[in-house]
Amino acid sequence: MVGCASVPMGDAKKDAELKSFTPKPDVAGVYIYRNESFGAAIRMDVEVDGKPVGQTAAKTYFYKEVTPGKHTVTSKSENSDTIEVDAVAGKLYYIWQEVKMGLLYARTKLSLVGEEEGKKGVQESQLAAGQ
Repeated sequence: MVGCASVPMGDAKKDAELKSFTPKPDVAGVYIYRNESFGAAIRMDVEVDGKPVGQTAAKTYFYKEVTPGKHTVTSKSENSDTIEVDAVAGKLYYIWQEVKMGLLYARTKLSLVGEEEGKKGVQESQLAAGQ
C-alpha cells in the first residue's frame, strides 16, 4: 500500500462554514482545492501573491480572501504553475490544483473552474491548515 502525505488540517467548524459558499461583500474568496487521490504521497506548496499559504495533500483545500484586483496563485512541485485571478468583491473563485505525472516527482497544474465544478471539488475535500 502506498503511503499518503498528510498536512495539518483546519478547524472542522470553519470547514463546514466555508462549504456554505457565502461570499463577503467587500472581498473576493478564492478556493484552491485538490480533490483527487492521485499523487496522494505528495504535498504541494501553494502561494498567493508570493506569500506561502501552506501545503496541500490529496483531498484538501485552502480558502483565501483577497482584495479586489489582480492576484497570482502559484502551486509548486517538480514544476511551478501560476494562474492569475482578476478578483471582484463579493465573488467566489475556484482553482483546481491538479496532480500530473512528472519525471522524478509529481507535477502540478492549476485551472480556474466554474462554480458548479468548484463547489463539488471543495465538497470532496477538507480544509487544510494554512500558514
